[in-house]
Amino acid sequence: MSDKVRIALDAMGGDHGASVILPGAEISLTRHPDIEYLLFGNQALLEPLLAGLPRLKAVSKVVHTEVSIRMDDKPSQALRRGRWKSSMWLAIDAVKKHDADVVVSAGNTGALMAMARFNLKMIEGIERPAIAALWPTLKGESVVLDVGASIGADEGHLVNLAAMGSAMARVLFDIERPTVGLLNIGVEEIKGLEVVREAGRILREGQFPHFDYHGFVEGDDIGKGVVDVVVTEGFAGNIALKTAEGTARQFGQYLRSAMNRTLAASLGYLLARQAFRTLRDKMDPQKSNGGTFLGLNGVVIKSHGGADAEGIASAIDLGYDMVRYELLAKIGESMARDLLAMTTATATARQASGAAS
Repeated sequence: MSDKVRIALDAMGGDHGASVILPGAEISLTRHPDIEYLLFGNQALLEPLLAGLPRLKAVSKVVHTEVSIRMDDKPSQALRRGRWKSSMWLAIDAVKKHDADVVVSAGNTGALMAMARFNLKMIEGIERPAIAALWPTLKGESVVLDVGASIGADEGHLVNLAAMGSAMARVLFDIERPTVGLLNIGVEEIKGLEVVREAGRILREGQFPHFDYHGFVEGDDIGKGVVDVVVTEGFAGNIALKTAEGTARQFGQYLRSAMNRTLAASLGYLLARQAFRTLRDKMDPQKSNGGTFLGLNGVVIKSHGGADAEGIASAIDLGYDMVRYELLAKIGESMARDLLAMTTATATARQASGAAS
């Protein structure tokens, strides 16, 4: 591996664009001095900002393009309008050409997924990509996927997600056999949609070399850290993620209001402010900003579109770690064996189902 981690940054993506993305890149650079940046965007906009960030400028190369993907573009529109020339496409293409090790974008999620899938292609054996998020829990962190890459899933895709998510957890958390749970409306085997119950049966009866199937988990089990990996389809996963983020912000607002209500409360806050700061950092969605696109032949990190500079830095940090610890290669090695077991278990389940009918 190179001494440097080369990050392709879509400098025009997100709600705030380069005015937030470049300061975020500067923050991450202070944490990881071995970063080099390829910045894709309008040079006329980027250069004045870089002038005020001399350390970032010294390790960055600007690749000029005036085309950016709008946050409200449909994936098909983004592909037609931005293929070959947008900041998002060019950043992804840099990974494909091995000019960069990872791409980070705060831009349109659907467009980023469509472009990354079109350009980088899928890992053999994976039909659909997934967005995996690191979720803070009472026990540390869990991997939750899919949190919005695609809507709907059959039992085969859910089992596929289990293989991908457990491979990521195995590498990130240094766990020999991560535990996997299927998100459901109850823990009983008779509850939930048919595809979820069937995926549970396949996972329960299959023999997977790199993870242990725990069973169904409910929404409140995610934060408890009941399992290392929580599997769900993208619609439910995205709602769960946004609900958790909103609840964290709501709790923070309640806390600030309570602390300012009386003199005694304000005094109490001053005495315990370090504990409150720790709590705020633990619950702040920006601190764990960044979702990993799994299943692609390349490392792609999606930042929240509304992230601030610290949030952008967090997403870049995640991309840095994915590259520095060679997680893509390790995940691929782990997944190869789990996917073989998954294919065998799925085929057996379908044969049994056909015989029964």
